[in-house]
Amino acid sequence: MASKTSGTVVRLGAVAYDPKVVTIWEGFKEYFASRGVAIDYVLYSTYDAQVDANLSGAVDVAWNSPLAWVKSQIVSRGGCKAIAMRDSDRDLTTKVIVSSASDIRALSDLKGKRVAVGASDSPQATLIPLRMISGAGINPARDCQILYHNVMVGKHGDHVGGERDAARALAAGQADAACVLDANHTVFINEGTLDPGTTRVLATTPPFDHCNFTVRADTPAERIQPFLDQLLGMEFEDPAVRVYMELEGLRQWLPGRTSGYAQLEDAVQRFHYYGEAARAGS
Repeated sequence: MASKTSGTVVRLGAVAYDPKVVTIWEGFKEYFASRGVAIDYVLYSTYDAQVDANLSGAVDVAWNSPLAWVKSQIVSRGGCKAIAMRDSDRDLTTKVIVSSASDIRALSDLKGKRVAVGASDSPQATLIPLRMISGAGINPARDCQILYHNVMVGKHGDHVGGERDAARALAAGQADAACVLDANHTVFINEGTLDPGTTRVLATTPPFDHCNFTVRADTPAERIQPFLDQLLGMEFEDPAVRVYMELEGLRQWLPGRTSGYAQLEDAVQRFHYYGEAARAGS
């Protein structure tokens, strides 16, 4: 028999980047209810809409992309907290890959070349690697031809479609380099998007972090703490929740940290990505 839930319902926002999102949050909702914590979820079509909802109080917690976290902090002038994240959200890297036969040997050799990236709002496949390229003295907007693959803009690259198209552009000879998440590089080789042995890694970004649960700093702790306690106590070995954790791509929920967003924060500032949002929050 399910435990009696508290009278407070924690409202959670998530972005519907894939149909599995409904399955995941229906399962998590039932799991939390069985442990006495009532949650409800609201699905948004874009992260911008979700950020607005979280900052206005329409939802208590937002399951944010890293770019949505950065925007939340800009608009709120640092008025948000990252309370939790997946184990799989920590210490990711992006690779700039080229053809094995290419004479490109350093990032500086990308001057005048075609660089395939993901969607324009993808942290891992666009903003962070372009920051690295910029740090090598290459102005991406002026010195390269950036080939954007704008699949489902507004979803911040969560769907991986733009990244896969970037890899395909490299494989087809339509690009001289491509930017892909480290783990996705392996996926693209295993699935046949990239033939084994046909590409090599030109450069790898420093590690960075991905999604987090974001709350406003002024949200009463007693409203969020029961949700957070049950979230961090979730066990992968529990058959009642394992399938949903697998769908969400994690084995353990961890406390949130913000040190892994420095590269993205710098990229947003360097490329004036959220200029209007920054002015609104100033």
